[in-house]
Amino acid sequence: MKHLLFILILLLTGCQSSSDKEIRAVVLRGPSVMAFAQWLEQPPVIEGKRVAVTVAESPDIVQAALIKGEADIAVLPTISAANLYNKGVRLEMAGCPIWGTLYLVGRTGGNDSTIHIFGRGTTPDILTRHYLSNEGQQPPLNYVFQTAGEITQGLMAKKINRAVVSEPFLTIALRKDTTLRIIADLNRAGTSGMGFAQTAIVITPGLSASRDTLDSLLAESCRFANERPEETIRILEDKKLFAPGMLTPEAIRRCRLDYKSSQEAQAEIDTFLRLIFQYEPKAIGGQLPDARFITSRP
Repeated sequence: MKHLLFILILLLTGCQSSSDKEIRAVVLRGPSVMAFAQWLEQPPVIEGKRVAVTVAESPDIVQAALIKGEADIAVLPTISAANLYNKGVRLEMAGCPIWGTLYLVGRTGGNDSTIHIFGRGTTPDILTRHYLSNEGQQPPLNYVFQTAGEITQGLMAKKINRAVVSEPFLTIALRKDTTLRIIADLNRAGTSGMGFAQTAIVITPGLSASRDTLDSLLAESCRFANERPEETIRILEDKKLFAPGMLTPEAIRRCRLDYKSSQEAQAEIDTFLRLIFQYEPKAIGGQLPDARFITSRP
């Protein structure tokens, strides 16, 4: 029944097109929005249309916008993008803007080996399990905390000793508690390569002809954040997307903002999706998306 309802939504909304006057971009609040600070301050124009950026509070809101035809560009977890694609939502992955947000941290002298993780069955959980498997470790895993913010509060209150934390919460925790240290970078296997393509920028078919322009604008926006972190922080604080003092240049640096088109990052995207399929097939809709997910171009 839920599947039939999903198909009905697609039929009712699939014919909707972007506005004649603007292109609608929906960006997930958090590290993703750092890559779009320049767009928030100076909206770009593509094919004569202004890009209007909306910031969403959760991946569910981004997914709903895509399903209902209310977004032309969207930023969401790659596993969510693949899941939507496999369910029939017409989209393609334009590229990946972020290569580092998840880190395993621990407290010096802490005796409890339990690792606290947020998002059971999602990217933080899967990458943690993958890291532990490669290291031959089998510590207890605890999923009582639902968000990175909750985990950070648990660390700061010294209720837990080991946890997976994402930026910008990681930098806050390290700054306020000198007994915490980074145990592992979960964003890539080893020290070389770009890493796991955890975050996707997707577009609807109507923007396929503008891919080159879009790729250039996205790369420029990521460079802006890297080269002008203080200005990026000012924009995001002015837009009230981060509380004053929450975001630092170090947090931006650690996120490794570097836009790569789906063609440039095809191997990394494929590796990441296969890893997700190995650990949690249902997270991407029970199957690997076909080649058109990342290679569709006019």
